[in-house]
Amino acid sequence: MPLDDNWFSEQHAGIGSAWSARIKKKVFDQRSPYQHVEVYDTEGFGKLMVIDGCTMVSTLENFLYHEMMAHPVLFTHPDPRRVAIIGGGDCGTLREVLRHPGVEHCTQIDIDELVTRASELHFPELCEANDDPRAELLFIDGIQWMQQAEAGSLDVIIVDSTDPVGPGEVLFSTEFLTACQRALAPDGLIVQQSESPLAHLDLIQAMYARFGSAGFGDTRTLFFPQPIYPTGWWSATLAGRHGSLQHFREADARSKPFETRYYNADIHHAALVQPEFFRKAIGG
Repeated sequence: MPLDDNWFSEQHAGIGSAWSARIKKKVFDQRSPYQHVEVYDTEGFGKLMVIDGCTMVSTLENFLYHEMMAHPVLFTHPDPRRVAIIGGGDCGTLREVLRHPGVEHCTQIDIDELVTRASELHFPELCEANDDPRAELLFIDGIQWMQQAEAGSLDVIIVDSTDPVGPGEVLFSTEFLTACQRALAPDGLIVQQSESPLAHLDLIQAMYARFGSAGFGDTRTLFFPQPIYPTGWWSATLAGRHGSLQHFREADARSKPFETRYYNADIHHAALVQPEFFRKAIGG
């Protein structure tokens, strides 16, 4: 919600907090059949995208989220070639996925084309891979697409969704995760953004149960900073059909043929460390 003409603020009623940024002006304001998309030009965070009043991405810190949604899962898989992104309309995760030369095809499925068009205008750096011949952008129902995907046709699924309310709620359901499990090859992996471990621990606990019900084996949560989201501490949860997620292709991560701003092999190790309260809550 706008505080006044000079500030944008998102209030988090569940934990009694708010995040604010001083704004220069609003540069984009459109509604789609699905949601209200706004972009502000801010003094400290660059451009800031807001969807239905919730902060989504900013110029300053988006690399934290996009790198951690893409690189840990891709370096954990032995040979990721076929990738699907559910959501991800700002295209930053797509860009990070296609930095991996071994990826042969990446399909991004986001129901709302307006998010991508706003990103192309105001976050062009996130959309650098949109014209990559390995990229396929679809603006359709991602749940339906996943349910119709050929069994065993994917190596990695990245669920880059909004919060588990409204259009994003079904992406956290056992039904959807079961469809993902079916679409993955035997050594396939899925990663899903899993909110704040401080503010949404109950959601992460439920996700572990749903991954198990959907037929996944090992499940691990990665932690990383995310300044514009509630509490400033975020997570992504990995699940695999078989094998342990504790190990990854460390030598490949250390010699990666592309630059990153946050992710490296040591960050990967550190992100897998489970805080004591989390270990007790999850039972790991």
